[in-house]
Amino acid sequence: MLRIWGYGMKIALLEDEIEQARNLVELLKQHDHSCEHFENGKSFLYAVLHNSFDLLILDWQLPDIEGTEVLKQLRAELNWRVPVLFLTQRDSESDIITALDAGADDYLVKPARPGELTARINALSRRTGSETSEQEALEIGPYKIDLGKRAIIAFSEEVSLTDKDFDLAVFMFQNVGRLLSRDFLLERVWGISSNINTRTVDTHVSRLRRKLNIKPENGFRIKTIYQHGYRLERVSD
Repeated sequence: MLRIWGYGMKIALLEDEIEQARNLVELLKQHDHSCEHFENGKSFLYAVLHNSFDLLILDWQLPDIEGTEVLKQLRAELNWRVPVLFLTQRDSESDIITALDAGADDYLVKPARPGELTARINALSRRTGSETSEQEALEIGPYKIDLGKRAIIAFSEEVSLTDKDFDLAVFMFQNVGRLLSRDFLLERVWGISSNINTRTVDTHVSRLRRKLNIKPENGFRIKTIYQHGYRLERVSD
């Protein structure tokens, strides 16, 4: 994923031990990441399904549901792949295999050393983000995006876009299928906090729909998710 403004990751943490969660949130803040903490699987599932996160950190033993079940539900319901790190006291080989089979990208046993934990998180960030950020061009359906020249060709014709329209288009095409909240877009594309009026996002999304001719008959649509944000989706014939 292209992080236009160079921000740290937005992380969702599922951990029922309050003191451990507090220490982890503080550690992540020291490394320029933002972290939202959830104490149970139900609230975590709702948040992840209705908001945008760059990384998920899950404990296994929870008061209402096991972390592996949470992960299985997320993998089944989300149509984009967010990296997942399991952080738990369970350390048997069979537990590690179970977590990886459920869809985890990495596994770390508590108590995790701060340096190793941040290194694992950074590795997951590089693994999921560097592939697209280092590309010179993207080609998705009828859209060709030249990142170096900051140009988009749609249906064989170059489209005139403002700098911010281009940034927004790139970010959305690099996150096809992912729900992007207005606050998240403001932070990542505009580099401003979420207390700014979100009509800015709505205006630019509407302009992208029109300028890039994004509609189902052309293979894509930008779906408005009520009270949450937008999702760029592929449309099958």
